[in-house]
Amino acid sequence: MTKLLIIKCGETFPSIKEQFGDFEDMIIKGTSISHDNVVIAPVYKDATSLPSLNKIGVIIITGSHAMVTDHEEWSVQLIRWLQDIKQDNIPTLGICYGHQLLAEAFGGQVSHHPKGIEIGTTSIQLTDAGKEHPLFSILPHTFFGHVTHYQSVINLPKQATILAQNDFEQHQAFMIDQHIFGVQFHPEFTAPIIHAYIDEQAERLQADGFSITALHETVIEQDYGQVLLETFVRNAGLPITDTSVGYTLFQAATKNKK
Repeated sequence: MTKLLIIKCGETFPSIKEQFGDFEDMIIKGTSISHDNVVIAPVYKDATSLPSLNKIGVIIITGSHAMVTDHEEWSVQLIRWLQDIKQDNIPTLGICYGHQLLAEAFGGQVSHHPKGIEIGTTSIQLTDAGKEHPLFSILPHTFFGHVTHYQSVINLPKQATILAQNDFEQHQAFMIDQHIFGVQFHPEFTAPIIHAYIDEQAERLQADGFSITALHETVIEQDYGQVLLETFVRNAGLPITDTSVGYTLFQAATKNKK
């Protein structure tokens, strides 16, 4: 049986890790697959931790508190690895840092967003291409996503197709060659997790002129992230542990389409 490879690009804040687990734990919970079907490669610690791909059926690249523009050695090596495996056509999803890293790997440009941080729960719109794509078309044309990022994909690779966007972030989701996807939002986050991220960064956010109360008021619990993650791994042929949950979420997403 093929497995999910989670490429771990960093760790969450210690207090969040204590409450909710680390990035890979959030992803495993969001995909509803068994830990036995997951391989974790902590590349931020050891770039040589990437396994052979002969039993890997799908790849998810985590977020990170690192910055893509710092070009840390492990990150540069990961870019080269991603470029080398592109022809293997393994379904790949990059989240936040992973999204930005994929864009840079294939000719895009990453930088600090000119408007600063996007954080909280935000409304995201599918593009026409997103509405037609099998992975994203199960979502409503306008859906909610949890976000926290200072850097963004400023320019997409030439071969990329935009699948979702909003007023703040033009490139909330993109696709390359039908099997490589990047999402700037965090489908693995829940409302309590994004609340915790706001609290963890409260001092910096207040210094940037944000109202912490107002940011908390943006947060909405939603299942769209889990719908996306479950559909991504299911489409790649991996079994999820509780099909009733996935089916219910799929029905809800379909029903709420506009």
